Amino acid sequence: MQDHTFHLHDEAGTAALGAALARALLPGLAIYLHGDLGAGKTALTRALLHAAGHNGHVKSPTYTLAEPYAIKLHQQTVEVIHFDLYRMVSPDEFLEAGFREYFNENAICIVEWPEKATDVLPKADINVFLSVSGNGRDVKLQATSDKGNQCLDRLKFVPNL
Repeated sequence: MQDHTFHLHDEAGTAALGAALARALLPGLAIYLHGDLGAGKTALTRALLHAAGHNGHVKSPTYTLAEPYAIKLHQQTVEVIHFDLYRMVSPDEFLEAGFREYFNENAICIVEWPEKATDVLPKADINVFLSVSGNGRDVKLQATSDKGNQCLDRLKFVPNL
């Protein structure tokens, strides 16, 4: 399995990475975002969704836990579900809400704070690790499945120097 590591110098670098990921998406992906508060998880997701064609507001689903978005991917409408599990008290909340059924071959699931539901989440296809570094961010993209590898093979991203 492959991984890519980048240093993003500013918010524009995060937006550029989100746009590059949007161009590499495949239906059925589960992407898990790891990082402290303020590391850029929602900013990356927002940039990805806008680059994938969503024109409206992208809010953090901190209180709703999940926000669905419809995008066009290869002339097919695909639902992207953005989860934020930060406020979950136990993994059972994830199951009780019926969120697991969104993880299928027709949707793309992006999960912030996946460690809050480790025992009940399906395996990630791509783990994204974000950390603040100076005025920018360090990012590691790690494929954990064949589908994740396919996505990262399609990724065309060169960070600003």
